[in-house]
Amino acid sequence: MAERLKSVDVVTVGVGLTGAIMGKELAASGLKVVGFERGPARDTVPDFQSPAIHDELRFAVRKALMQDNVKETLTFRNSSDQTALPLRRWQGFLPGTGTGGAAVHWNGQTYRFQPADFVYKTHIEERYGKNFVDPEITIQDWGVTYDDLEPHFDRFEYLCGTSGKAGNIKGKIQPGGNPFEGARSREYPTPPMKETQYGALFRKGAEALGYKPYPQPASTLSQPYTNPEGLTLEQCVFCGFCERFACEHFAKASPQTIILPVALKNPNFELRPNCQVLRINLDSTGKKATGVTYVDGAGREFEQPADLVLVTAFALNNVRLLLNSGIGRPYDPKSATGTVGRNYAYQTVSSVSVFYDEETRINPFMASGSSGTVIDEFSGDNFDHSKLGFIGGAYVGAIMTNGRPIEFHPTPPGTPSWGLDWKKAVARHYNHTVVLTVHGMSHPTRSNYLDLDPTYKDAWGMPLLRLTFDFPDNDIRMSKYVTDKTVEIGDAMGGVSVAGAPRKGPYTSTVYQTTHNTGGAVMGKTPDTSAVNRYLQSWDVPNVFVVGASAFQHNGTYNPTDTVGALAYWSLDAIKNQYLKAPGPLVQI
Repeated sequence: MAERLKSVDVVTVGVGLTGAIMGKELAASGLKVVGFERGPARDTVPDFQSPAIHDELRFAVRKALMQDNVKETLTFRNSSDQTALPLRRWQGFLPGTGTGGAAVHWNGQTYRFQPADFVYKTHIEERYGKNFVDPEITIQDWGVTYDDLEPHFDRFEYLCGTSGKAGNIKGKIQPGGNPFEGARSREYPTPPMKETQYGALFRKGAEALGYKPYPQPASTLSQPYTNPEGLTLEQCVFCGFCERFACEHFAKASPQTIILPVALKNPNFELRPNCQVLRINLDSTGKKATGVTYVDGAGREFEQPADLVLVTAFALNNVRLLLNSGIGRPYDPKSATGTVGRNYAYQTVSSVSVFYDEETRINPFMASGSSGTVIDEFSGDNFDHSKLGFIGGAYVGAIMTNGRPIEFHPTPPGTPSWGLDWKKAVARHYNHTVVLTVHGMSHPTRSNYLDLDPTYKDAWGMPLLRLTFDFPDNDIRMSKYVTDKTVEIGDAMGGVSVAGAPRKGPYTSTVYQTTHNTGGAVMGKTPDTSAVNRYLQSWDVPNVFVVGASAFQHNGTYNPTDTVGALAYWSLDAIKNQYLKAPGPLVQI
C-alpha cells in the first residue's frame, strides 16, 4: 500500500531541461512544486570535474550518464509483423538520466525550426498540391505558429547565452548569418564561436558553389555570459568532450548552469532524485489527475497528490507514462485512430568524408559539440521539390564534435575493418579528414508508432514502451539527394578523395545516429489527431501538460532543443496567465 503524502500544487515528472524551467518558474510564482527525477542528483561540482569526466570509456562507450536499461528500457522492431525485443545496450540513441537529463550530455546545437515546420501540411499542400505527399506520411500542422513561438525562442536562447550570428532580424537579412531562417527579434546574446580549420575548408568549398555558409548556433559559449537568471557561463575551451559528457567548465548550457541553481534556492521547489514515477493517478471520472504514484530509492511506494501534473521527461518516457496511466487513446496503426503513440519520428542523418594529404592538418580533437560551419540551402522546403519525388531536406555542415581516440577513426572506402592495415589507415587519416554531416528531417508515417509492449516489463512491473520504426522511403530518397549535393561540396574543398554515405534502410538500433526522438504525444488543433492541444495540455485530462519533443508533429531538419525550450516557455506562459486563473481546458472543442 502506497503511503499518501501531503498535497502540493505542482509535480514535474522529470527534472531535465523542461522540468527545471517550468519548476523554477512556477515555484517563483508562489506554488509548491515537487520535481521527480528517476536518477541521482548531479551538479557541475563535484560530479562533472576533470579529469574524471573525460573518461571516454566510461561515458561515451559505457554510457554512464544514460538511463539504466537494466531496470528500464524499451523494446524495438522495424515493423508490426515482427516481435520486438528489449534494447539491452544503448547504441542508436541515448536517453539521459539524473538531474538535468539529456541536456547534461547534449552537444549544444541550438537551431530554431523554420516557420513552415509549424504549418507543414498546409505549406506543402499550398506549394505542391494536395496529392503531392505519399499518403503513408501523416504530417499535420502543429496548432501553433513560428510567430507565436518567436518570443519564447528568444527567451530560451538568452537563457542559454547561445552564440551565433543572426541571419534575419525583423525581416531584414543580415550578412554572415543564415538567410533562410525565420525572422528573429534581435541578435544572438553572444557572438559566434571561432571557426575551426575544418569549418574554414567547408566554407571555401561551399562558397565556391554559390552557397551561403554561416556559423552553427551554439549553446557552448564563445565568451563569458551572465543570463537573465543571474547565472554566469564561461567560454568554451574546445576540449572535444560534449556529447555523452557533462561540461566541467560551466561553458555548456545545461540545467545545472542556466536555471537549476535558482530553482533549488527557492523553498517552494523540492527536488526528489532517485524516484521512479510509475503512473499518473486519476479520479473516478478519469478526467482529472490527482497526483502521481512513485517508488523511491529504498523501494518504498508513495502517492504524491498534486493539483497540476507536468510530464517533462524524455520524449519516449513522456509517451510511456501517458500509456501506463491510461491518459488518452492509444494509437492503432491498423485503423489509424487514437493519438498517444502517433507520429513517432526520429532523424535521417548521413555523412560525407573528405580525405586530405598529410600536409593538411585538421586537429579534430580541438572541437566543441556545436562548433561548425553550415549551409541551409537544402533544409526543409528551402529548395523546389516538385520534381524530386520526396519532401523535406537537411542542413549540411562541417560539424566535427570531437577527435576522441576510441570512437574517431575515419578511413577511406576499401579499408579493412580490423588488423594492421586498418591501424595504418587510422594513423594516416586521423588528422587529415573532414567529416561533413547531412542532418535531415524525419517524417511520421502510419506504420511508425509507439505503444506498450505486451510481454516485457521494467523492474517495477510496468510494461515497457515498444518502438516500431523504419526509415520512410521518402526520407531515404531525400538523404540520397542531399548527400549527393554534399559530395559536390566535398569535391570543391580540395581534398584528395571524397566518400559519401547516404542513409540506407533498414533502421538499426545498434548504430548511433542522434538522440532526437520526437512525437508520440503530438500537439495539434483537434483531439482526433493530437494528444495535447496547442498549449501542450492533455485533451483528455486538463490538469496534465506534456512538455517536450514528444509534442512534435514531425521532426524538422534541425536539432530539437531550441524548439523544445520555446515550447516549454510557450506552455508555461499559458499555465501562468490562463490556466491558473481558471483551471480547465484552454482550447474548447
